[in-house]
Amino acid sequence: MPHAHDKAADDSDFVVAVPKDPPVKVPLKIEDWISVLIMAALALITFANVLVRYFTDGSFAWSEEISVFLLIVLTMTASATAFVRNQHIRIEAYADSGAESRQRRLAIVVNALVLLFFLLLTILSGRMVYDDYTWGDTSPAIGIPNWWYTVWMPVLALGISLRIAGILRRLLHSRTGESRT
Repeated sequence: MPHAHDKAADDSDFVVAVPKDPPVKVPLKIEDWISVLIMAALALITFANVLVRYFTDGSFAWSEEISVFLLIVLTMTASATAFVRNQHIRIEAYADSGAESRQRRLAIVVNALVLLFFLLLTILSGRMVYDDYTWGDTSPAIGIPNWWYTVWMPVLALGISLRIAGILRRLLHSRTGESRT
C-alpha cells in the first residue's frame, strides 16, 4: 500500500508543458497583452460599479456600455490567437482523425471558409461604421458617436483575417499537417 509521501512524489512527475507559439511575423503577445489589459479594465469597472451600487444605491450609467464594447474587443483579440494556436472550437474527433494529408486538406478548407467569413465581417462591419458615421447615431448612456465603438469591429476582423491568411499560407506551403504553425 503506497504511503502519503509516495503520492506527493508521484505528483511531482507531472509537468504541464506549455506549447510554444507558432512562428509568426507579428508576435501573438500583442493580442495577449490587449486581452490581459481588457480583462483588467473589465474587472476594475465592474468592481467600481459594485462599490458605487453598494454605498449609494446608484450605478455608473456608462459601465455597461463600456463593458459590452470591451467584451467584443476581447472576443476578437482572443479569437485571433485561438486560431493561430489551433485552440479554436472544433470537433477534434473528426478534425484530428485520419491520415495527415486528410487533416491538412480539412484544415485548408476550414481556414479558407473562416477567412471568407472574417473578410465578409470586415466589409459588412465597415459598412455599419459608415452608416453610424453618416447618420450620427450616438450611444444611449454616454451620448458619444456610435462609430467610436463600431470602428473597431472591421479593424479587428481584418486582423483576424490576416492571421488566418498566414495560417493558410503556412498550410499551403507545408507538406504535412504537422507544419500547421
